[in-house]
Amino acid sequence: MYAILDIETTGGQFNEEGITEIAIYKFDGHQIVDQFISLVNPEIPIQPFVVKLTGINNAMLRSAPKFHEVAKRIVEITADCVLVAHNADFDYRILRTEFRRLGYDFNTKTLCTVELSKKLLPEQTSHSLGKLVRALGIPMADRHRASGDAMATVKLFKMLLDKDVEKEIITGLIKSEIQKGIAPKLLDIIESLPSKTGVYYIHNEEGKIIFIGKSRNIKKRVNQHFTGITRSSKKIQSEVYTVTFEETGNELIALIKEAQEIKINKPIYNRMSRKNHFSWAIYSEKDSDGYLRLKLQKTDGRKKEILSYINAADGKNALYSITENYQLCQKLTGLYESKTNCFQQTINECDGACTGAISPSEYNLRVQSFIDKNCFDNKNMIIIDKGRNVNERSAVLVENGVYKGYAYYDLNYQINNPEILKNILIPMYSNKEIQRIIQTYIRKNKALKIIHF
Repeated sequence: MYAILDIETTGGQFNEEGITEIAIYKFDGHQIVDQFISLVNPEIPIQPFVVKLTGINNAMLRSAPKFHEVAKRIVEITADCVLVAHNADFDYRILRTEFRRLGYDFNTKTLCTVELSKKLLPEQTSHSLGKLVRALGIPMADRHRASGDAMATVKLFKMLLDKDVEKEIITGLIKSEIQKGIAPKLLDIIESLPSKTGVYYIHNEEGKIIFIGKSRNIKKRVNQHFTGITRSSKKIQSEVYTVTFEETGNELIALIKEAQEIKINKPIYNRMSRKNHFSWAIYSEKDSDGYLRLKLQKTDGRKKEILSYINAADGKNALYSITENYQLCQKLTGLYESKTNCFQQTINECDGACTGAISPSEYNLRVQSFIDKNCFDNKNMIIIDKGRNVNERSAVLVENGVYKGYAYYDLNYQINNPEILKNILIPMYSNKEIQRIIQTYIRKNKALKIIHF
């Protein structure tokens, strides 16, 4: 659990500042579960430049509660939380100073979103809160007021959690929870999970990720792990300490995150169950007569594939559809073995590439049409899909056939070209597996919208 806060002060000499406003949002990594926002009477004058910056003046604070009157609520809402702030050293120092004046030792772990953004968003020219949220397309209201700045920090922190593919932030939180007490039971873990689409992370007692998976129903899938009788399920059951998750809103981003984060984190039980998800692929080659032939073969990394499939049956079924849709010859697509013509020509459903009745150039135009539509090379597109809530959409960027990353954006933030998207993109590396995932997803027409550019 995180307590994300922002504090406005009177300004003045070091360690002599007083708090004028405080906002704290209790955040579970997915949503705000509690909040506390209040003006505070500092009992000392506010510096004029601060009045100009924040709009908070001495008259506004005369009837506001003093710090000792809100101290108990601050302790309650931050209990067992990691304190998160933009420039956390400043906010933490101010809080500790105020509590020290009351004779109370306020002590907790902290995370600084300035330091996190420098590490996870190194391409940004400025890491000040105002410039950073503008560059990332994060909506912001009431700049230099505690509630506005704290809410912007919540949204920034949520994006940083998405960017943290090595899961250092969440693993650090779990390690601190492990120090505090006993692991929740399996049923308690399942009850804490959503029945939504996303990626889940199974952690052991050291906080280490031992399994990463994706599902359209996280709760149901984790329950299967906890009730399974396979060797890997039994090992997971004996070692699990807790399960964390990230909702993705749609299956495409869940598939991409699962594939990439398994490679980065190398969980031990993913390695045990490792398999090639796309073991068959369609290739094209020109025969001695000049005809382009499509062939379904075992995946060969040395060749340039057009489409790939989980098994031979899926590939063969797809090849039948391709042959029919593009008016190709079953003999030349390897679906009918014959030394003469194919069966389809016998019933007048093939116009005779198998017997030379049509020229290679005419036939190859149809094959090339299929290749151009399905080959990933040089494709430029933005795949728009559902977000994690009704007010959000997701976007996946593919540029020159290379997967660049994904982003979530508010519905009032229009994404219609790659330059806008790049400002908020969570960049990722691209490989053949990701390419296959995206191709398969598009082929099944699951995306809400595809923008070609």
